[in-house]
Amino acid sequence: MKVKINRNAAKSLKKMMEQEEAQGKLFRVYVTSIHGDHAHYDLRLDTPTENDEVIKTDKEIDFILDKNDEYLDGVWIQFFQVPKEEWLITNPSKGGHHHHHH
Repeated sequence: MKVKINRNAAKSLKKMMEQEEAQGKLFRVYVTSIHGDHAHYDLRLDTPTENDEVIKTDKEIDFILDKNDEYLDGVWIQFFQVPKEEWLITNPSKGGHHHHHH
């Protein structure tokens, strides 16, 4: 499974972990809701369970993903400071023009 993160996001998350003194905790990326062919994501501090995979990124920050949730694979976490502070968590490999038939 893969996670991509931009530099601003990595910096913000590291700062949050320092403030929370999050010993042994990592940020979990999880799906909050699914709309048709795309999902909405959020982050929270958590500890991994046996259903999870810990994913390393190239920005020295690791994430917890539920390895049974296909929507999480390839998620891209971005944080922008301009024009306003905002988080954008998307999954380019699962959005828009991708239809799963169950």
